[in-house]
Order: sequence, then structure tokens, then C-alpha cells
Amino acid sequence: MTQIIRSLSEISDRYDVLYCDLWGCLHDGYTPFAEAVEALRAFKAKGGFVLLLTNSPRPRASVERQLERIGVPRDCWDTIASSGDSARAAMLRGIVGRKVWFIGQPHDQGFFAPMEVLENAVEIEQVPLEEAEGIVCTGPVDPSADPAEMRPQFLSAKVRGLKLLCANPDIVVDRGETREWCAGALAQLYSDMGGESLYFGKPHAPIYELARMRLAQAGIDCPSERILAVGDGLKTDILGAQGEPIDSLFITGGLSRAETGTTDQPDPAKLARTLEQAQVEATWSIGFLR
Repeated sequence: MTQIIRSLSEISDRYDVLYCDLWGCLHDGYTPFAEAVEALRAFKAKGGFVLLLTNSPRPRASVERQLERIGVPRDCWDTIASSGDSARAAMLRGIVGRKVWFIGQPHDQGFFAPMEVLENAVEIEQVPLEEAEGIVCTGPVDPSADPAEMRPQFLSAKVRGLKLLCANPDIVVDRGETREWCAGALAQLYSDMGGESLYFGKPHAPIYELARMRLAQAGIDCPSERILAVGDGLKTDILGAQGEPIDSLFITGGLSRAETGTTDQPDPAKLARTLEQAQVEATWSIGFLR
């Protein structure tokens, strides 16, 4: 059973590395959460290492620029591992072919930028669906639109046996007070229709392999029992931690705020029911990262 805590400092001595989610934990897409920033700063001040583990479809440099625009201070984190970089590496190795149909917004074109560390990369060409060998999805063209609107195109793609590379397994995200669809919703729809979707972010193994590589690049060799995953996504952050396996801190005031009855802290009975229904286990739980 999960244990409810009031602050990260209560358990921080147990861990050397945090895998910290972004949306819903550190910011809401517009504004940093001041208490979360201070909690990460305090963890670093004690010698801890903060790796931002995000299902953003953006490359690491683009995520960093986004954090700067939002106002997340640079001194509260050390490095970034993004679903975007994990998925990009697979795409540039040709996992969905050379000619791809792109589903996403114009600001996600950075996904197709070369990766200097990758040798013998495939030259990717964006083409219409009828010419494509595969699909690359960074998210809906319109995040407010019903994913079911993609059924006609997905039916055509499925019949042709196209694979869909999903750059962000998240189903939804809260941008301020507005809930938006993510690439994971489209990938789930495609799979439900009988198509094949490929995932590289949480809770799937490739992004955790990338995280380990980032730690190694920083000269950190940390045993799994000294790593804590922090996140508000039960089927991404918490399920992914469970699969590693590493401990997890469930931020109940994010995506599951209503289900867990979170105002300042979660309602214990509702929290237990939410975890049971999701069929996941969180080591620790807290209303908000602080």
C-alpha cells in the first residue's frame, strides 16, 4: 500500500537520483510550480541529481527552451531525457521506413532534425499518407479535437500495414485548466483499430534506457533502489517505475486530482481505490510536489 507523505524532504535521504516528470509536477504548461521548484533545489543541495524524464515529443534542446520560456529555473534540474529523442533515434534508424506521413503541429518539426550521435541514419522524407511507408505522430494537429476523427485515415493506413511511431505515449495533458489530447490517444486508437503502434516514452523501456545513458554521460552509476520516479501519470510515470523496477512518488494533484479527491492532499480511501482501479502500485503519494 502506498504511503502518503507531506514533502519530498521526508524521504529524500533514501535516493540519489530523481526521474521527475514535467507537466502536472513541475509546471502546468504556462507556469512553474514554486513549491516543486524549491523541492528539487533542496534535493540537489543535498547532493542529489535531477533528471527530467518527459514524454514530450520534442528533442532535449527544444524541451530546455520550452522550460526557459515557461520560467522553470535552470538550477532545479541537471539533465533531460525525452520521449522525443528516444523516438527520433528509432525513426532515423528506419523503424517505420524512409517515407513517412507526419501527424503533428508545425512547432514539432524539430523532431526530424538530424542526431549527430547517430551513425548511418536514414534520410527521412515527409509525404502524403498514400505515399507513406510509415507514420510518425508527435500529437494531434488539433489537441482539442476528438481523436476518433482520424478513423478514416487510420483505416487506410491499417489496410496497408503501416506502423505508427508514437513520440508521446501520454493520452492527455492539462495545459493550465484545459485538458488536451496527446499522441498516445491517436496511437491507442490506431492499435484499437488493429494497426501497430510503436512506443518509446514512459512506461516503455526505451526512455529508461535513454535515462540511464544520460546518467552515465554525467558520470553517475546509481543502483535502482536509489532512484525515485516522480510523476502524476498512473499509466506512464508510475507504471513505468513499477516495470523498471524503481520506487515512485505519485503526484495525486495532477491528472488524477478528481479521482483521488486531492485538494492539498489526497483522500486516502479515494487514493487506494484509484490505484486499485489502475492496477498499479506507488511507493509514496503526495498531493503536490513540494
